[in-house]
Amino acid sequence: TRQKTDIRLPEGYLEKFAMNSPPFDKPMSRRLRRASLSEIGFGKLETYIKLDKLGEGTYATVFKGRSKLTDNLVALKEIRLEHEEGAPCTAIREVSLLKDLKHANIVTLHDIIHTDKCLTLVFEYLEKDLKQYMDDCGSIMSVHNVKIFLFQLLRGLAYCHKRKVLHRDLKPQNLLINEKGELKLADFGLARAKSVPTKTYSNEVVTLWYRPPDVLLGTTEYSTPIDMWGVGCIFYEMITGRPLFPGSTVEDELHLIFRILGTPTEETWPGITTSEEFKTYNFPRYHAEPLVNHAPRIDNDGHDLLSMLLQFEAKRRVSAEDALRHSYFKCFGEQVQTLADTASIFSVKGIQLQKDPGKRSSVHPESSKSSKIEK
Repeated sequence: TRQKTDIRLPEGYLEKFAMNSPPFDKPMSRRLRRASLSEIGFGKLETYIKLDKLGEGTYATVFKGRSKLTDNLVALKEIRLEHEEGAPCTAIREVSLLKDLKHANIVTLHDIIHTDKCLTLVFEYLEKDLKQYMDDCGSIMSVHNVKIFLFQLLRGLAYCHKRKVLHRDLKPQNLLINEKGELKLADFGLARAKSVPTKTYSNEVVTLWYRPPDVLLGTTEYSTPIDMWGVGCIFYEMITGRPLFPGSTVEDELHLIFRILGTPTEETWPGITTSEEFKTYNFPRYHAEPLVNHAPRIDNDGHDLLSMLLQFEAKRRVSAEDALRHSYFKCFGEQVQTLADTASIFSVKGIQLQKDPGKRSSVHPESSKSSKIEK
């Protein structure tokens, strides 16, 4: 059976339509279903009130909005459909993917509005992204909260990967966090693309910081491990408050990776010494440094998991599903392993966020917006 839609309508809303609509004993035709949804107000721009601009996405502009149907806040992602070839295909890709992904740790697509000039995707609204969350903590997150966020990230990814969907653009800005501390994967615009671009739709530079070395060296054989390297980088960043490999060019990025993890050898990355691409760079021979030197707050289990994520060779990286069962998460108990797809981790008794040590208190007016999350 199909999951029920996530749209809560006001009391008595549907009764108005019941008078003149056919009985529901046989399945509605698609045309009829379309008609009844549009009677309610779905698929129409005037159903949403546009509030402030939230930012430029990879290929779109995102606004905060409010649904007149439910009075809930939404995020309106406007994709311009002018002649630029980039946008529509990424947009349509995102739509077709997200329609089928129903999970507590993946942002919900509520509605789609298609006009001549514009395709607007209506998403559930989340207060901030992981980057903002870390900034609001003064970069010192509670290690317990790091664990809760990492687990949710892995849950969302395991669900995608099981369905053969790769995200391919994981970074803190694409992980959204709501008031309750639920983390959700967003921005699936690159999810099925055949290559990872260097510039976005609005000509911003796409960050290389979370991109695995095999992709940096030009592999196009993408599979689920492409996302797992980024998970390792994000894990490190949550623990330490700073990015692990903040490179500005492909060469710089690889250089930073090898300086910490050691320049790859046949043993750490079979086949690497015959890679033409790798040979042209002619990197110095670095020896691996223990990651714990760079991340003193990480415990043994965390360190073990991190090193399983940051493997040079894609097929050696731990899968999202296996990572969820790592002993690092043992303290959550057994119940988190069997949650229903749409159930939040916070539905498990005893699991809750702690107050982050560096969190600004809402006494200061400039941070009152950002202090809502610590309940």
